[in-house]
Amino acid sequence: MGDYAVLKGAAYTLAAAQDMVLRSGTTQTTEQTVNPDSEYLKELPGHLRSFEEITGYIPNQVYIGNLESQVLRELELPWCEKKAEKAERRGKFGEILEQDQFLGLIQICDAFDLVKLEKSFAAETKKKLEAHPLIGAEKASVLDKNEDDGEAIRKLVEEEHAEGLYHQGELVGAVKRAHDVDTNLSAHVMLENLVTKASSVLSLLNLLAVTGEEAAEIEYVIDCCEEACGDMNQRGGGNFAKAAAEVAGLTGATGSDMRGFCAGPAHALLAAASLVRAGTFKKVVVTAGGCTAKLGMNGKDHVKKGLPILEDVIAGFAVLITENDGESPVIRNDVTGRHMVGTGSSPQAVIGSLVTAPLDQAGLKITDVDRYAPELQNPDITKPAGAGDVPEANYKMIAALGVKRGDLERTAIADFVEKHGMMGWAPTQGHIPSGVPYLGFAREEIMSGKVQRAMIIGKGSLFLGRMTNLFDGVSFLLEKNQGKSGEEEGALDESRVRSLIGEAMREFAQGLLEK
Repeated sequence: MGDYAVLKGAAYTLAAAQDMVLRSGTTQTTEQTVNPDSEYLKELPGHLRSFEEITGYIPNQVYIGNLESQVLRELELPWCEKKAEKAERRGKFGEILEQDQFLGLIQICDAFDLVKLEKSFAAETKKKLEAHPLIGAEKASVLDKNEDDGEAIRKLVEEEHAEGLYHQGELVGAVKRAHDVDTNLSAHVMLENLVTKASSVLSLLNLLAVTGEEAAEIEYVIDCCEEACGDMNQRGGGNFAKAAAEVAGLTGATGSDMRGFCAGPAHALLAAASLVRAGTFKKVVVTAGGCTAKLGMNGKDHVKKGLPILEDVIAGFAVLITENDGESPVIRNDVTGRHMVGTGSSPQAVIGSLVTAPLDQAGLKITDVDRYAPELQNPDITKPAGAGDVPEANYKMIAALGVKRGDLERTAIADFVEKHGMMGWAPTQGHIPSGVPYLGFAREEIMSGKVQRAMIIGKGSLFLGRMTNLFDGVSFLLEKNQGKSGEEEGALDESRVRSLIGEAMREFAQGLLEK
């Protein structure tokens, strides 16, 4: 077994999707079906933000790396009433893309001629995409094929079961169904999947720019989004990973999809690190696009409280895992927490299995981890909806277990939350907030010496699929690189660690069952 794999870089992207809020978010589409004349639907358009407002939203600037997450602690909620100074659409980790350009990118990602754009809209959008530093003229040339006028597009939507594409309230395109009777290839599902693919492609392109890696050198791609592509004979068969890699130009890569609801990214990152450490592949990318269904998910509560619709962007990310370069943070895949079948679903049991159990057997205290990155949900979105501050709740539970273990005093809980935790800044798109948004900052903080050790925690709600009532989760440590040694300085013997963690997990589960 070779050196630990390392975190080489991370990219984050947002695509404005204000019009998709109205027509693709499940809260809105359900309301249109159940109560089409509701006051909410009438008021909703007046609560949509402009692209400038989306770009100036401080959590969005944090997401793409233009602001440090610590700035959020200095601001009172609601954050949406404030604007970032000198807000930029591009940051050190990625970018925020305008809605019209995103619609053009969706057509670039369409391999079966399902996307039609109104010809004048396509011409204007092509100019913008040609000027985009990561997309350019070659990819944008796909938009030359559009010959339909507005009437032809309208006919597709009204008579041929196509899903409309809108910009600033105007119908500018359509996504056709891919099969006459297969619901898995309906226009609605094809739009969902193309949005996911396009946002993943955008993140992959930004990852290559952030890391400086050659596209052809990436060997494997793992997609961990929450969507599924397939047909009636193999629903969810995939493969988003290879589909996005194709458009992004990763000609030397193969790949596959990995699903785990919100915990999916943590599972995928562990798999990537293990593949690299085993020597199977040298460079693996973990990527995920966002989903249209969760646009405006908490819109009713936001409108009721006079707030703008804050869930108005499609998020994506991409992370590069490589062989040890002697500098980048190492992924300690031998110190791994896991929510087992016998763990249970109480918050204490979940955090115990993901945090304290692996730390115990690695000989570490809770306070030995400088930063914890669990569900980094944006409280500006969740608190008005009655879900509270999700990251803060996680940190308080970790601190409470630390008190129980004797790692810190009860009076130190508040200090622990501030020192070891972070305010959330990620869009509420399930898999997006689950630990991953911190990776870009984590790499910088560990390499600068500000942080020595961080824990990434993914948690998921498997019961949503109606196949099991189980909860889920995995976690792992990021640590400062001690150089290419095979035996990182300060690390426990690997076989001993694996044995101890396995024993601890079994004892933990048995203790819960006995209770």
